[in-house]
Amino acid sequence: MSGWLLILALLVLGGILSTLGDRLGSRVGKARLSLFNLRPRRTAVVITVLTGSLISALSLGLLLLVSRQLRVGLFELDALQERLRESRRNLDAAEAERQSARATIQRIEAEELEPLRKQKHKLEQERERLTRDVQARDADIQRTGQELRRVRNRIQAGEQELASLEQNLLALRKGSVVLQSGEDLATATVRLERPDQAKTVVDKLLQEANLKAFGRVRPGEPPKRQILLVPRGDVERLQQSIQERGTWVISIRSAGNVLRGESVVYGFPDVRANRTITKTDEVLATTRLKSNETSSEAIRNRLNLLLASAFAEVQRRGSLTKGLQFDGTAVNQLGLSLMERPGNTVVKLSVVALRASDTADPVMVRIRSSP
Repeated sequence: MSGWLLILALLVLGGILSTLGDRLGSRVGKARLSLFNLRPRRTAVVITVLTGSLISALSLGLLLLVSRQLRVGLFELDALQERLRESRRNLDAAEAERQSARATIQRIEAEELEPLRKQKHKLEQERERLTRDVQARDADIQRTGQELRRVRNRIQAGEQELASLEQNLLALRKGSVVLQSGEDLATATVRLERPDQAKTVVDKLLQEANLKAFGRVRPGEPPKRQILLVPRGDVERLQQSIQERGTWVISIRSAGNVLRGESVVYGFPDVRANRTITKTDEVLATTRLKSNETSSEAIRNRLNLLLASAFAEVQRRGSLTKGLQFDGTAVNQLGLSLMERPGNTVVKLSVVALRASDTADPVMVRIRSSP
């Protein structure tokens, strides 16, 4: 039964019983009835009290009849409270056991999981190491692949160069190659007083190179036309370069091998700052002739190596010379004197510059011997 309906029923029942009690008391008072030898007024009071008690009893009975919770709370409250206290004690004990179990579980996890964590950490470190190793190997493979491609490119370039050399050799045997790739057609050392002189200087150098190329490629013909072709962009860059302050060595070179009778010679310009290559009495290379090197062949080889070393040195410094200039008679006499030197004598040989020379100048040297 709903609580609101129960309250409504109690109000209605109380009102009815109150009305009945009041009327019953009034009638008893008017009739001047007496109960238990009491005065009528007191009898009316007793009737009113009994009526109120009846109202309370009926109200309580109705509540107990329709509300199980009220019956339980009224008659079983102590037992319920005792069970509640027991339940709370059991709950506290269970909570204590749960806390103890949790502490035990944490301890067990700490004891059993710590080795697993350490093993996991080691495995992660090992995985990182393996990853680094794999990455390093991949990088090595890439570098190896790149090196392999470079080697293949060099091999291909070498094969092409070999084919070109074979063709050049065949042409040389036939006597048809008159200009080699990179051969100097004209060289000049210039120092401009004004920037507007650059075009005049370059044009003059191109004319000289064209005359030389024409005479080599088409001998016997009058040089009436331009057969040397140099890219206009290269010529303009050459003019810009020599306009800067300083002394410059400019040259026009053949861009490839040229056969006799061809109608076009392709060239390219080369420019570099003029610098001092050698100074007077400067030592360019040295070697020692051992005591057991007394034969003409051993001495000749030693002298050739010494001159080659000096030539490599001047080339490293930027010289454009095609070879060293020296007195061949003096070298032969030196060789004879070295052959006739006393046994077990070590001789120091040096290549010395006879005079100062710049980038485009010939390099003149002599060989000096000393103990």
